Amino acid sequence: MKTYTVPHTNLQMSSVVLGMMRIAQMENAEIRSLFEAAVAAGINTFDHADIYGGARHGCETRFGEAITLSAAQREQIVIQSKVGIRPGYFDFSREHILRTVDGSLAALKTGYLDVLLLHRPDALVEPDEVAEAFDTLYAAGKVRHFGVSNHTPGQIELLKRTVRQPLRFNQMQLSITHSNLIAQGIAANMGGLAQSVSRDIGLMDYTRLNGMVLQAWSPFQKAFFDGTFIGDRENYGPLNEALDQIAAAHGVTPTGIAVAWITRHPANIQVVLGTTKPARITECVAGAGVTLSREEWYRLFTAAGHTLP
Repeated sequence: MKTYTVPHTNLQMSSVVLGMMRIAQMENAEIRSLFEAAVAAGINTFDHADIYGGARHGCETRFGEAITLSAAQREQIVIQSKVGIRPGYFDFSREHILRTVDGSLAALKTGYLDVLLLHRPDALVEPDEVAEAFDTLYAAGKVRHFGVSNHTPGQIELLKRTVRQPLRFNQMQLSITHSNLIAQGIAANMGGLAQSVSRDIGLMDYTRLNGMVLQAWSPFQKAFFDGTFIGDRENYGPLNEALDQIAAAHGVTPTGIAVAWITRHPANIQVVLGTTKPARITECVAGAGVTLSREEWYRLFTAAGHTLP
């Protein structure tokens, strides 16, 4: 398992993150087995959000009920959660952030979050309110590190105008087939090509220039929750052929190679899994240990339908 030290901190995080958004209906023993399989594979980072699980704090509550950790064990893992999505609108108000974090801590049965992310950009954000909330949480020891999710460089810079804590993370959708973050830069300035349209306003370069950690969610999705491209030979035949051949060459599965494609990028991107199957964790972690050659990486990129000028 690759591990990354978050720039300017002593926080070490695994290159593969286990997302906990699907555990609400699992039994305690199943959640424990999933958690133990992740830890045994080298995963130390677990991703939550207050909205996961239907009811508010649903998945966080199930995690807290199923997983009992000593103080020493708690220090060995990284728990991150997200705040800001409410039914029908987004809310980065000071009151909502503080109340939600308290709810997350109670549900998770922990005294602190290692990482708190602002979930989706709030068009009505008041950076001063976010700054006040973050100051309060940091001073109380309730949150150690902060970041965002699905934010553009401009939105991050707006927050940084008053937020004193470094924004160290940004969680974005990224897969071989949904790779706007990467594909646009390769085809910049090519008129008439959809790939050249910037949908994130240079976020990949911004992330690297500012020492932020990029986390990739939906790493196997075709697009926005359209299902996985792995095994879809009708729509992604050349890509699956390439995945199969490269997987065989490295002794891992095609799923593992889909992970390796992301972790090969020099930005040190974390891959957020949404699986509830211990065996799936094993194959993804194995893939994270593979370093693809440039030829292999670009073969997958073009087989997914992206253009090399």
